[in-house]
Order: sequence, then C-alpha cells, then structure tokens
Amino acid sequence: MSLTAAASGFLVLLLTLPVIQGQDVWGVTYTPTEVCAVKGSTVTIRCSYTHPYTVNGLDAKAVETFWFTKTSNDVYVDLRTDPEYSGRVESHCVNKVCTLMIRDLRESDSAEYKFRFTTNQPDGKYTGSPGVSLSVTDLQVHVSRFIVYESYNWAEMTCQSSCLPPGHSHYVWFKNGEKIRTQTSIPYSDYFYPAESVSCAVGGYEAFSSPSVLIQSQSEWGVTYTPTEVCAFKGSKVNMRCRYTYPSTTNSGVQNTFWFTKEKDGEPVDPTTDSQYSRRVQHRCDHNDCTLTIRDLRKSDSADYKFRFTTNQPHGKYTGSPGVTLSVTDPQLQINVRRSTLNSTWTELTCQSKCQLPKDVSYIWYQNGEKRKEEKVYFHPHPLNPADNYSCAIKGHEMFSSPSVYAPKLPSVSVSPSAEIVEGSSVTLTCSSDANPAANYTWYKEDKDSPKSSGQIFNITDFRAEHSGSYSCEAQNNIGRSNSTLHLTVVAGSWKYAAAGTMAVVLLAVISLSVFLWIRKKGASRDSSEPEERPDNREQDLPDQGQQEEQEEQEELQYASVHFSNKRADPLYSSIKPAQALRHTEQQDVAEYAAVQFNSAPRIRGGEDPAALYSTVNKTR
Repeated sequence: MSLTAAASGFLVLLLTLPVIQGQDVWGVTYTPTEVCAVKGSTVTIRCSYTHPYTVNGLDAKAVETFWFTKTSNDVYVDLRTDPEYSGRVESHCVNKVCTLMIRDLRESDSAEYKFRFTTNQPDGKYTGSPGVSLSVTDLQVHVSRFIVYESYNWAEMTCQSSCLPPGHSHYVWFKNGEKIRTQTSIPYSDYFYPAESVSCAVGGYEAFSSPSVLIQSQSEWGVTYTPTEVCAFKGSKVNMRCRYTYPSTTNSGVQNTFWFTKEKDGEPVDPTTDSQYSRRVQHRCDHNDCTLTIRDLRKSDSADYKFRFTTNQPHGKYTGSPGVTLSVTDPQLQINVRRSTLNSTWTELTCQSKCQLPKDVSYIWYQNGEKRKEEKVYFHPHPLNPADNYSCAIKGHEMFSSPSVYAPKLPSVSVSPSAEIVEGSSVTLTCSSDANPAANYTWYKEDKDSPKSSGQIFNITDFRAEHSGSYSCEAQNNIGRSNSTLHLTVVAGSWKYAAAGTMAVVLLAVISLSVFLWIRKKGASRDSSEPEERPDNREQDLPDQGQQEEQEEQEELQYASVHFSNKRADPLYSSIKPAQALRHTEQQDVAEYAAVQFNSAPRIRGGEDPAALYSTVNKTR
C-alpha cells in the first residue's frame, strides 16, 4: 500500500496493483485500484489503455474515451454529462494515458469508476473491468482524555478519518459552531462547560466539518442524539436514538423516560398518549440508550423530537435540547436526457429524494403502471414514447410512488381575435400542453429551423400580409416533444371596407336621384311642346317622328362633372345664371341645378358635331 498526494494537496490512501499488458491486445490498467478520500477534497484517478494497432489490415485508433459509474441496457453514462458531477469532473487523455479528476467530493461519489474507449473499427469497444474503487468518508471527533471539575470539564481529542494517515496536522476546530482561531494542532484540548460541543475539518475544507460532539462526562446531566437530523419517506418507519447521563449516587435512579414534540400548560406531552400518533409510536430504553420508533410516517410528523427523563433526586428532571429534526417527504423523480454518441440516444431516469437515503435502498421503476426495473437509475435505451409515463417507488413502500412523468401531450393552440384577422391589427397566439415536468414552448413559422418566439404566448403587432402563413407551436420537456400547427390569413383593412361602402351608398343615391329626375324630365318634356314656353327651341321644328327618336335616345343617361361658368351661355343650350346675377335680378328664375341631363347627340343633321353633348335645364317662374 502506498500514499499518493491528490490534486487538492492533501493525502488519500491508494492501493496500486499494476498489470503488465502487451501493446497489441485490448486492455485498461488502473493506477491505483483503490482510493480513499475525505468529503470535500479532490481526487485524481489514472489509467492507461491498449488496443491492437491494426484490425483486418486497417490501422486502429481511439475515437472516444470516457469514465463512467452507471450502466444499464448497454448504456454507459459519461461522467462529464452526469448532472450529479456537473462542474466537478475533468477528463484528459495524452498518449493513451488518461486521468479523471473529481473535485468537492461527496459521500455519494463512493463508487466503482471504470474507463471505456471506442476505436474506428467495427465492434471496437472496450471497458476496463474491474475499475477503481473510490471511498469517500467523513471526519469524526474522538475524545481521548476527560477530566471533570466542579463547574466545568477538560477534554483532549483528535480529528480522525479512515482516509487520513497518522500525523496529518492541518486541521481546523470549531467550538459551539464557531471557528477557533489559530487552533490547528493534534490533539486538541480545551475547557468546556456542560452541553458545549466541538467539531473539526481539514484545513481548506471548512465547509465539510465533522458532526458535532457534546463534551460531557457520565456524571453530568445530558442527552446525546445520534444523528441529530433524520429524513424519511411518507409511509415508512423511522428510528430516533439518544443516550442520557446524570449524576449518579447510591440511592439515585431514573423514574420516567419519554420523547415529545408538543407541550401543554408548560409540560411536555408523551406522543404515546397523543391521538395524532395513536398506535404508531413505540418507546424503549436499554440502560441509558433509548429509541423512539414511528411507523406509517405522515408529513405532519415532521418536527423537532426531544428526550426527557426524570430521576428520584430533587429537581431531577432534564430535557435534551436541541433534539432530533425529523423531515418526512415524498420521493422526487428527476429526468435527464443525454446523447452519448451521434448514433445512439438514451434517456436516464433518476429517482431522488429531498433527503439523503441509505445506500442499500432499492428503487422500483414503473412504465405505464407496470413494473420494469429495480435500480436507482433507470436507463431507457431508446427515445421515450410520448404516450408513455414513468414513476418510481422505494422497495417495500410501493404504495407511495412518485408522481408520473411524461412527455408533452398534443398542444392546444388558439388565436385571438378568433374572427377574421384585419390588416394592421394585433394578434395573440396561445399554446398549452399537459406535461410533467412542465413544458417549454417554441414558435416556428412555415416547418423553419429558426424560432420566431419562445414562451407560451406569442404576440404579433401590426399584422401584415407577410405575416400570413402556418405557425407551429412545439412543446418540449426533457422526456419528449409534441407540436401543433395553425394557419393565419390577413384580410383587407377596415378603412377599405368603409371606402367601398361609402362609394356604394353614393352610387345608389345618384342612381335613385337620376331615375327620379328622369321621370320628372319626361313630364317636363310634354309641357315644353307648347310654343310659348320654348320660343327659341329649334327642336320644335323637327317632325314628330324625329322628336320621338331623339327622346328615345335621351333615355340613355350619361353622367359627367358639371362646369359652371360666369359667361352667359347660349339660351338655346342653357338657362343657368350665375348666383351673383340672380341676387341682383328683380325677377329671379328658380333653376334646378341638380336635375342636369347629358344626352347623346341626335342623328347628324347638316354640319353638327356628332360628338357634342347637349343639356336641357328646366326652369320655372
């Protein structure tokens, strides 16, 4: 056995078993094969690998190398992609020598680490097995000497770990949770009052200190809890333990012991008499060691549990405070989707709890309610079917399974306003999908790669013709994805509708007015046949047949703009007078300016212009 310095600077125990292998065979050699390190430190694991230089006459070379601890269904999880090691691992290879560095070690990092490489040849994959066994341990305070004085105690202690060699002196000590200045020697000694505590840590890793230890003798009043924090699942069973001490005399003895969480009228309430714990609690003591057992745990059982004992001595009552903190929780399911190579995809499902569970806890996985695997981490070798759901449970407590997780269902897409989309208006698209974990939403236009927007709601202001088209909403979580599409079309703006409506109304009014005036004109034409009414009308000399034909031609109405001039017109074609002249005329004629008719020219007579337009204006006295 040899001692090797880790990258962090402090020592870990390493066991090296070298293996000599030829350069033309498949193999992985680990140096060392066993590593022990303290929580919070940094460790480096090394290996070298070999493979045939040629396979079937072709040169062979490694194209992929990685370290792993998890494998299932022919799936090997690269530690660099494992969320449990996120930001804590580095892997390098130079000339077929590879290293794995793990920082900020946790007790959960204790595992067997293996190296795997793939070459450019068919079936050119190899895993070095067995791998490197890593053990991560915590520190412990060991009291070696203890002296009792009248009102205080003196103690000498050391900081110990199975991974620390004797004589390592760089430690930091804490008294009642506060760092002791300049105290780094081993052993450490000091004076303590009853119920004072002490802990230790490796220098540079103060955040990873040992559990606190109460410094007291068997002749003092005290209660020591082991551990001080307990986490358990709903429906399971939990044991909380303690050890009590008190000044003993010839006639002294303990009369009563119990645990409690509640007080009534200033006195603690024994849970064995509490209806909340009816038939679910049991308390027993073996000499000075006592245990409280609670079965069928409920979330309401989460509380701070304290131990109290009473002796036959005057004022012989004592409560250990603080007590044991119990947390009752449900399992939590965490889903991770990772691609190991370009040609394979798998899904990793990890069943996790809010609290640290024993390493020997077994998990059961369910797919669509049917049992699939019994392991903490479940690897699915293919992409998950969006129609499937998955859940997990702790073996022995299957009735308390986790909530199911599943890919997003077919999204529901809606648009507002739901009526026709008018050009220039604002449009809101909304997408929703049932998923666990909750889905993330992305919007695309026309099956394109670049997204238009992200989020459940997509707003388009000032909608134009170029915005028309198909919009797709994709709902995605780390299990799968699903999408729905809708088509948007813009119509003419409201101002165009208004203009068209106005023109229609005006045109209808003009036609109605024209018909009305035409009817009046026909009546006026009959009256105008008298000579005294139209003495200057040259058309009265026309034969009756010609006049009739001209009247028929006049029925074809034509419309044009009317131009009013201040010049006096020929009385044969117009009887319209300027407005200014009318106001200064003693006898004013009442002219109908709106009843102006433009008629087609009569048949050509003599030298008349066939393109001329003629008008007839009726006037009355």
